Amino acid sequence: MGGHDAARGARILRGVNTPLPDRYDNDEPLGPEVSPRSRGVALALGVLGGFLGLHRFYVGKSGTAVLQIVTFGGLGVWWFYDVILVVSGEFRDKQDLPLRLWSVEQGMERGGATMAQVRQLTDDVEQLRRELGEMAERMDFTERILAKQKDRDRLPS
Repeated sequence: MGGHDAARGARILRGVNTPLPDRYDNDEPLGPEVSPRSRGVALALGVLGGFLGLHRFYVGKSGTAVLQIVTFGGLGVWWFYDVILVVSGEFRDKQDLPLRLWSVEQGMERGGATMAQVRQLTDDVEQLRRELGEMAERMDFTERILAKQKDRDRLPS
């Protein structure tokens, strides 16, 4: 029964033409990348001054912000649409990153560490552990030598 299932599985896999990536340890940031801009600030600016494009100036989209000023927020339609996007977390900044974090502090805490950075930190920690082990051995050796010297000094000559 096991051999039959394995042969059937091999036939199924031969029909799959999905290419596998060369490497899984890429240098892409861990987790989805989001804008460091605050969604709360963008929402407040959008609600209070959205027809003037204040929320668009905030995220770096000054060209469309000027257009919102000229059209009074697209006669309210564009302004309302932007407010809905900000509330839903789909509004994007100039770098096309979504505004998902409500406070500015969340953006500062969230650093996008890459796999290469994590690997480097792991290697550094391992090297520090080895060095600490060597230092402990040297300290132990030094203590034994000093203890022997102390015992020699106590013996009568």
